[in-house]
Amino acid sequence: MSSYNFPGQSNFYKGKVRDVYYIHDDLLAMIASDRISAFDVVLPKPIPYKGQVLNQVAAYMLNATKDICPNWLLSTPAPNVSIGKKCTPFKIEMVVRGNLTGHAWRTYSSGKRLLCGVEMPDGMKENDFFPAPIITPSTKADAGHDEDISKEEIIANGLASAEEWQVLEKYALALFAKGKEIAAKQGLILVDTKYEFGKIGNDIYLMDEVHTPDSSRYFYADGFEERQASGERQKQLSKEFVREWLIANNFMGKEGQTVPEMKDDWVETISQRYIELYEKVTGEKFVPQNWSEEQTYQAVIDELKKFSS
Repeated sequence: MSSYNFPGQSNFYKGKVRDVYYIHDDLLAMIASDRISAFDVVLPKPIPYKGQVLNQVAAYMLNATKDICPNWLLSTPAPNVSIGKKCTPFKIEMVVRGNLTGHAWRTYSSGKRLLCGVEMPDGMKENDFFPAPIITPSTKADAGHDEDISKEEIIANGLASAEEWQVLEKYALALFAKGKEIAAKQGLILVDTKYEFGKIGNDIYLMDEVHTPDSSRYFYADGFEERQASGERQKQLSKEFVREWLIANNFMGKEGQTVPEMKDDWVETISQRYIELYEKVTGEKFVPQNWSEEQTYQAVIDELKKFSS
């Protein structure tokens, strides 16, 4: 996908999977590409329809949670494009975990019980529910790997004030509760997720994507307890299967490691898993849309005219 140049464009940022166009000083157009990243590395092949899936799941969830806190989204003029308010971001990610999975489990199984300043109870098995959801923040790195950080370090380093942290914590836990409720209606468990927040003036806004396969992990609720009891792997909907494939092929984003070859049938499998997640999470049928770059460009320009002051 080539870069666009929109009227009033003041800046451009190419993220790992998103291209962000800043319009004047108050709006942005975020284009969800078909790029896929894991271990903070962009993999060599794009995944068909991934951008549309991410954009539409995020829009669905942002609209479903706007009663909890204000968010940045104004409209979605194209399948993979969102237009919204520009916020000044907090340089942290609010990672909320309901189950002992992924990075938390890797930390736990190494014998540690402290993650981001949060104590994890003894006697837990992989994928068990925490007594209550925990927040394990990470720094939002401009480049390279995000790093674990505690609430105390966030406040001490001025990444958020104590008052701001209270609001971020309240919003993150309320959003996670709502996400779990939405997931439960679809026979899913929202396991863990990350939220990003920013400010407009003194107000804190939810930014970026919410409860998507790139930012969240879901388990199938049906059979969860039985699988836990028998020590079976949980059936999940997330990007974790991509990470597991990379780990199995000796890649974890470390220096000197090479990304394994992505064959076409594997790329198609990933695409189908993303579409499955869209349909399972939203309960809606996925309708693939193949817009040209010209169509997308024109739709964004037409939409921006509505918001330009």
